[in-house]
Amino acid sequence: MSEAVVSTRVRLARNLSDYPFPNRLTADKAQEIVEKVDGALKGLDVKFHRIDLDTASDTMKVALLERHLISPDFVSGEKGRAVFLSDDNTVSVMVNEEDHIRLQVLRDGFELEEAYALADKLDNELSKELNFAFHKQLGYLTQCPTNLGTGMRASVMLHLPALDITGAVHRIGANLSKLGLTIRGLYGESTKPVGAFFQLSNQVTLGISEKAAIANLKNITSQLIAQEMKARENLLGKIEVEDKIARALGVLKTALVMDHGEAMNLLSLVRLGVASKKLNTLSTDSIDRLIVEIQPASIMTKYGEEMTPQERDIKRAELIRERFN
Repeated sequence: MSEAVVSTRVRLARNLSDYPFPNRLTADKAQEIVEKVDGALKGLDVKFHRIDLDTASDTMKVALLERHLISPDFVSGEKGRAVFLSDDNTVSVMVNEEDHIRLQVLRDGFELEEAYALADKLDNELSKELNFAFHKQLGYLTQCPTNLGTGMRASVMLHLPALDITGAVHRIGANLSKLGLTIRGLYGESTKPVGAFFQLSNQVTLGISEKAAIANLKNITSQLIAQEMKARENLLGKIEVEDKIARALGVLKTALVMDHGEAMNLLSLVRLGVASKKLNTLSTDSIDRLIVEIQPASIMTKYGEEMTPQERDIKRAELIRERFN
């Protein structure tokens, strides 16, 4: 399973009953909510550190987005926003995004039940300190009606190079909505796939339990992985595909300048080669970590915020060469 599954995420949307939704909040009330959540989180077993978006640099905010710790909408939002991160960055709590609270648990690999169990536990503990908006027929109340009910979005990050190369992933994606799921790009809604990495997530939150939604997502993910593995078997017997994989590794080992798009596509091919045992180089886990490190803002955070696009491309190529050599 880990050959095709990169990571798992479970996110819960919650709102405080005593405050209007974020789009109607004043700056003072938004800050009040941040402080209330801060106090509630201090009583949990998980230890968090706080980042106020008002004072964070643009580079830091984009780096958090690249690591899937915050959402695209959160980066460009209003004042009075903060994110609380666990020490190992596997749990994040966004305050005053689309909803007052977006609690998110991240796990490597295919660990839907484990991610949900932790999210559910933290949600229950927070509910003892914070009065969540809840309706007995509609469930948890959210700013966007599509999140009503459980308020849960569970997703699996998948690497589907064979289905992408054959074009099958697009045909499959068109049918997923009938099953209550959607497939998107690397950073979720409104983003395009890059390097054959896709997010598969549940769409239905009303009229279904959280556990039923998790079970449905797990079942469809398993079927999708089976189709990817079958497609890989058919592809990897072709000399043209194996040649592309071998050439991708050669370029990654020697290139002096590399933009983000090229790097993602080449790493995708090499990851396919490693997972299929056609290449003996970095592990898939190491490649997954490298993919995070070579994102534009992550490079600027590591090497200095004032960098031109070309300087980033040079550093990216240098970092990749070091890892593969």
